[in-house]
Amino acid sequence: MYRALNPYLRERFGCKVYKLALSTGCSCPNRDGTLGTHGCIFCSGSGEFAAPDSLSVPEQLEQAKYILGKKGENARYIAYFQAYTNTYAPASVLRPLFFAAIEPDDIVALSIATRPDCLPDEILALIHELTAVKPVWVELGLQTIHEETARYIRRGYSLCVYDEAVKKLHDAGAEVVTHMILGLPGETCEQTVETARYIGQSGADGIKLHLLHVLRGTDLAAAYAAARFQTLTLEQYLPLLAECIRVLPLEMVIHRLTGDGAKRDLIAPAWSADKKRVLNAVRRFFEEHRVVQGEAL
Repeated sequence: MYRALNPYLRERFGCKVYKLALSTGCSCPNRDGTLGTHGCIFCSGSGEFAAPDSLSVPEQLEQAKYILGKKGENARYIAYFQAYTNTYAPASVLRPLFFAAIEPDDIVALSIATRPDCLPDEILALIHELTAVKPVWVELGLQTIHEETARYIRRGYSLCVYDEAVKKLHDAGAEVVTHMILGLPGETCEQTVETARYIGQSGADGIKLHLLHVLRGTDLAAAYAAARFQTLTLEQYLPLLAECIRVLPLEMVIHRLTGDGAKRDLIAPAWSADKKRVLNAVRRFFEEHRVVQGEAL
């Protein structure tokens, strides 16, 4: 039906592969005053699942493996720098962190979450260095192609910046994984599918499809409390997700089909907290409606 991440990883690396969530300790231009101080409207301080940056990278790796427990035995791992904007520091600061993360033999790849507007030439050169050692994925938070929505969520850069980042990252030898959000306030289903189609045509190698969820402490939570928008129901999410899958090229890897917020901070939608139920519902819907990736291209 679609090119799911887990089978792809097993095919590529020959074994079960888990992500180990890490942190560089970087901030974000949308929080440190460069572009803003409150972050994107939905952001509570990304990287809820990452190890604390007070630990060294080897210590973070070991802690993340410990959390996995027995299910991580005899597996391989992707070192995933998740929290905030992980290229928002000089290359001289990031180089030892990234190289420490990919040094262990059981690490098969490096994944770096960042923003398209935080990829200066020195960082691109560093990424090129890293790709000579192991595969490097760079995750870009695009969320939407629609400028009005981008302004509302305080993304802080224009669509052309994303396009340029994809090109430069490919030139540096990295693979690109793009994030988008389904259910953004004010967007129609047609606009959401347009974003998915655009990402599919942008050259990105993978995509993460996130359900918009409202977390405590965010400006989005205040807008939700004031009834300025509603979150999607499961019955609305499933067909919208299916339409997005249908416009993505067959070669694109689907890294995620829903969103994961910390349950302690989740305000809405409540149904999203039961991930097993959601994924089972997605599977049934896709089977019943014969959803096939790329069939609407």
